[in-house]
Amino acid sequence: MEELARLPPEVWVYVFRYLSTDERHAVRMSCRYFRRLVDHPSLWREQAVVLSDLRRYTYGFWDTLRARKLTRVAVRHLRRKEWRRLVKFLPSVTAIVFVDGGRLYKEKYLDHLSRLPELRDLGVRNATWEESMLGRKLCEQLRERLTHLSVCNVRLTSTGEFIGTVSRLLNLRFLLFHQQGEGYGLDTVRPVPRGVFHQLLLNLKKLKHLSWGMRGEPAEPLPDDYLSPPDPEQPARYGGPALTSLELVDYPETILPEDALRSLTSLRSLTVRYRYIREGIECRLPSWLHPLQQLETLSIIGGNSLATYTTTIPSSVTRLTLRVAITLKDMDSVAPKVPALEHLDIEQNRSSGSLCRRIPMLFPQLKTLRIRFFRREPEKDLLSLHRLRHLERLELLVERSFILRDYLNGHPWPSPCVRGLIDQLRELSENRITVITTMRQRNPLRECDCLWEGD
Repeated sequence: MEELARLPPEVWVYVFRYLSTDERHAVRMSCRYFRRLVDHPSLWREQAVVLSDLRRYTYGFWDTLRARKLTRVAVRHLRRKEWRRLVKFLPSVTAIVFVDGGRLYKEKYLDHLSRLPELRDLGVRNATWEESMLGRKLCEQLRERLTHLSVCNVRLTSTGEFIGTVSRLLNLRFLLFHQQGEGYGLDTVRPVPRGVFHQLLLNLKKLKHLSWGMRGEPAEPLPDDYLSPPDPEQPARYGGPALTSLELVDYPETILPEDALRSLTSLRSLTVRYRYIREGIECRLPSWLHPLQQLETLSIIGGNSLATYTTTIPSSVTRLTLRVAITLKDMDSVAPKVPALEHLDIEQNRSSGSLCRRIPMLFPQLKTLRIRFFRREPEKDLLSLHRLRHLERLELLVERSFILRDYLNGHPWPSPCVRGLIDQLRELSENRITVITTMRQRNPLRECDCLWEGD
């Protein structure tokens, strides 16, 4: 131990980067020297701390947060005194998200945000407002400061009024709005009016990422130009922001028209999350993908079978996520369309066949591969992945119910058989491949309940 202690501090900090949060805290408790190193700000730069009932935290706890320079927090309902504590002990907060409030809120509740001068990122989840959520005064105070805003599963008094207020936040670069509705009941879910949505896109010229979702299904489909506001000076041209990332959440095929994305040629990333598919409705993904010839990242969660849109996947795609039923025939069809694919995320079930054996031949340029197994464990064909000469990271995950069932039966994941396969794979690849079998941690600032897949 004395020889190890002679290592330079920067070496220890580098080593600690490979530890999980729980492992870092275990090391931190061993001695004062490691406590100081574990609290180094570089280890916590992207971390967010989840706080609740601020009265129970000690002065030492707040000192630790300040030593780590943590400025990103997720909180539950804050009372007036708790607001004062947060502002006093963490005045440099840059990002805050309110989760699971479970109460009725009034307009003045968020006025405390004006006391956080460094605030740039705001999120609100799972709450009900009986008055305007963003008042005029608060909006003016945040107008030049906010760059990220996420609102999910929040019941508003007037959705149109709220979107009109958001359109005045001129420096927004990231906007997530998953609509819950007005009042109560599914019949109250109505899309943001075309004129209001167009005004939002025309005002937010700096917007790069848009995540737009809706629960329920309106009676009529959206207009053809819903996502394509015309330029006021040149109506024939697209006047909205140069979006690079678009995420459509719970939008059924019947809502968006075939030409919905025709003007969004600047997109580099597209994610479509389906809740359900109606029988007899033609898949519109092919027409949505057709104009997106510069697309680099494509994620399809649910929806129609892969064969309905395989031929229209742009050849520029280098990152592909497919959470649909996949067969070997589907993979054979996808491979020629994405010759430069470097990152692949797929699911494997009993109908998928020996995907691991085919992947090295179909996608030889892969650098990262993520496979979620359903109702089965990886088998011996996993060893074929060592033939991927560029593969650096491999994630092997199974559904939570599978893990829980085996854990209760005394067989924790990964099983001894899977661990043996992983050891053989590492040996065959000369330890080139990093194999991950643990579930990743949820990012409370970016992943709401609509996006979190529990993996």
